[in-house]
Amino acid sequence: MTQVRLSRRLVLETPDRVPDGAGGYVEGWTPLGEIWAQIAARTGREKQGEAVPVSNVGYRITVRGAPVGNSMRPQPDQRFRDGARLYRILAVTERDPDGRYLTCFAEEEVAA
Repeated sequence: MTQVRLSRRLVLETPDRVPDGAGGYVEGWTPLGEIWAQIAARTGREKQGEAVPVSNVGYRITVRGAPVGNSMRPQPDQRFRDGARLYRILAVTERDPDGRYLTCFAEEEVAA
C-alpha cells in the first residue's frame, strides 16, 4: 500500500432542496466542512453533452476515515469542491482494514 499524502483542501457539500414559493423547490448545495485529501486521476473520456462535448474524468480521492453516520463521512451523491472544480462522489469504501482512510470514487465533468 502506498503512503497517503493529504495535500489538497476540499469542501464537502451535500445536496439541499429549498422551497421556491410556488409549490416546487430549487436544488442547491450546502457545505458541510473542509476535508484534506489526496486526488489521483483515473480514466477520462469525451462524450456528447446537450449542447457541447463534455470531458468526463474519473478520480480516486482519499480522505481520513470517519465512522458511518458521521456528517463528515463522504457519501454518494455528495460532492467535493476545489475552488471552481467540482467532483461528484459516486462510491465510498474503506481504503485499509482499520478504516483509517476512505477512498471516494468521483467524476468531474467539464465542457470541452
